Amino acid sequence: MTIQIIDGLGEIAERYGLFVIDQWGVLHDGVTAHPGAVDAMENLRRQADRTGAGIALLSNSGKRVEASYERLEALGIGRHLYDLIVTSGEEVHRGLSQRGRDDAEDPFYGALGPRFYGFWWDDDRGILEGCNVEEVTDVGKADFILCSGTDKGELDAYRPVLERALERGLPMTCANPDRVSVQPDGTLKMCPGAVAEAYEVMGGRVRWHGKPQPEVYTRIREHFGSDARGIGIGDSLQHDIKGAEESGLDGLFIAGGIHRDDLDRPLVPDQVKRLAEARGVAPTFAAESFRW
Repeated sequence: MTIQIIDGLGEIAERYGLFVIDQWGVLHDGVTAHPGAVDAMENLRRQADRTGAGIALLSNSGKRVEASYERLEALGIGRHLYDLIVTSGEEVHRGLSQRGRDDAEDPFYGALGPRFYGFWWDDDRGILEGCNVEEVTDVGKADFILCSGTDKGELDAYRPVLERALERGLPMTCANPDRVSVQPDGTLKMCPGAVAEAYEVMGGRVRWHGKPQPEVYTRIREHFGSDARGIGIGDSLQHDIKGAEESGLDGLFIAGGIHRDDLDRPLVPDQVKRLAEARGVAPTFAAESFRW
């Protein structure tokens, strides 16, 4: 495996007709856009307008796409800079909207009962809009677990509920499969994927959405109606790069995100290679940050 270290996307962008770009850790930190990110998107938009390439933002956010539109607009990344947003939260909403139907696209959701116990980040319940479900505060009365946030803090805080859910054989749907995310101060925060992974290890059944699941990449391909050569861009080897690789896309690993403390600076190809191999992936390129 050879990983080419590049300074910016502009060095390779002409090779691709589809760009699948992560949000958190690549474009922004949740509060501000990363240096060079807006400029990179503007340059990419100009090139895509000329070549006909598609630009999709793919996020493991537990919220619906409207929340991403609002956040990105506030950070100076307008809708004109990309063609499509797909979030894992939107995918869960799509499933929940078909809950209990014999003709549900996903049999997992077709079999779900109406009552759920939820893990959240905040009071935003947009993921439930238009879905015929009822949130309960006692897991003993739930038909399934909806894991969308980790406002309880450490993993141990979730284990009592997970143990009761496991005893009852409750399935879980995970709206954000990330295990950690980078905060504005550079620290890592536990994400819903860590809770869902713990439940799965305990023996629970989990329906995963988002990267690296192939469905989201298929949905992007179907939107553009194109089989053009594509590249996935992200800071998570486990999610962004693995998902791109398994869906037939090249990968651009942004090293300054969740793996920032795992690598020396400047980036050393052999060290990046060892880290990627340890995660079982093979990115085509690596860069310190998302810039043109």
